[in-house]
Amino acid sequence: MAVNYADFHDIDIEEYDALVVGAGFAGSVVARELAERANKRVLIIEKRAQIAGNMYDEEDEAGVLVHRFGPHIFHTNDKRAFDYVLRFTDWIDYQHEVLSNWYGTYMPVPFNKNSMEIAFGEEKAAKLIQKLIDTFGDERKVTITELRAQDDPELSEIADFVYKNVFLYYTQKQWGLTPEEVDPSVTARVPVFISRDNRYFQDAYQGMPKEGYTVLFENMLSHENITVCLNTEAESVFDLVFESLDEDAPLTAIKVKDQVFEGDIIYTGALDELFLTRFGRLPYRTLEFKYETYDQEFWQPCGTVNYTVTEDYTRITEFKYLSGQKLPKTTIMKEYSHAYEHPGEQIPYYAIINEENQAHYERYKAMAAKLPNFHLLGRLAEYKYYNMDVIIGRALELADKLCEK
Repeated sequence: MAVNYADFHDIDIEEYDALVVGAGFAGSVVARELAERANKRVLIIEKRAQIAGNMYDEEDEAGVLVHRFGPHIFHTNDKRAFDYVLRFTDWIDYQHEVLSNWYGTYMPVPFNKNSMEIAFGEEKAAKLIQKLIDTFGDERKVTITELRAQDDPELSEIADFVYKNVFLYYTQKQWGLTPEEVDPSVTARVPVFISRDNRYFQDAYQGMPKEGYTVLFENMLSHENITVCLNTEAESVFDLVFESLDEDAPLTAIKVKDQVFEGDIIYTGALDELFLTRFGRLPYRTLEFKYETYDQEFWQPCGTVNYTVTEDYTRITEFKYLSGQKLPKTTIMKEYSHAYEHPGEQIPYYAIINEENQAHYERYKAMAAKLPNFHLLGRLAEYKYYNMDVIIGRALELADKLCEK
């Protein structure tokens, strides 16, 4: 069967047992589980004109399957999450590789033994690699902080090179920070991989949906108990009922079409927007994408090239590597990072997580904490960064609890 789409104006809310806000992985997985396992009638409202959230993909004019909201590579060590997505489409094996464009020379990222030979030359690299192995062991990921903690000038030289040539400028572009503003805790996580494994991820389960993510979502949401309303914003159809008129008064109910909705509500959108940003907007970084199509088989040597020392874009993705398509033309996408300043025109992608912003978020979260049927799930709703597999895992865990009720 196909996805059951409906116009929200035609919806009789009394026909539904659960309401999901957002048709990305968080909302779609919970919706499918409630519909299938608990026989719940589920209504999904989605503010965009299509399902699949940021995973939405489609063929462009050249026939290339492009990701419209940034590249998404599926990788996980969570077998349950991987088995779950396998249900809804065929998959192809894909091992993602990323190169850094270092003044026109390509180096594998994360920085590894092969990168070291490119950066330092084979003779010097051999000495440095042996020192890394003697100090930390082989086939290990070692952070810049761990390297500098050894009080060894050669290990510090590696750390300094990676910091300056792989991490610093890229991070400044991604987050809009000066070097002084780059949090040391972020720097501490930057790895050197003592290996010749050029894969970006070493997870046990990796791959890409053969027909794309949109088809996966269409199959996931094709269930007789699920109805999807597109172009429908929660803040425009929810009537929030508060305990009092106080600014921080908690929610006591949510009305939909003049009726208190007593079933479970799974909210995956931006929490500040639900409350009409009464305490001010939560800070995010947004992304801008520029597509270019070329009349050649491939444009660059792998799926993603990071521009770590030059250019004002952060990376270029070439989608044919991801999809495995055989076509005479190719499409690339340049990715730019900006401050999230125009909500009507931009999309919030990355929460800017620090103590001040977390406290800001917690003020919004407290307003919903007393409403027992209201569940926050996902990057925007929880103001966190999650990979796809983690979101799927969290959605399955929430569904387990709701189905047990």
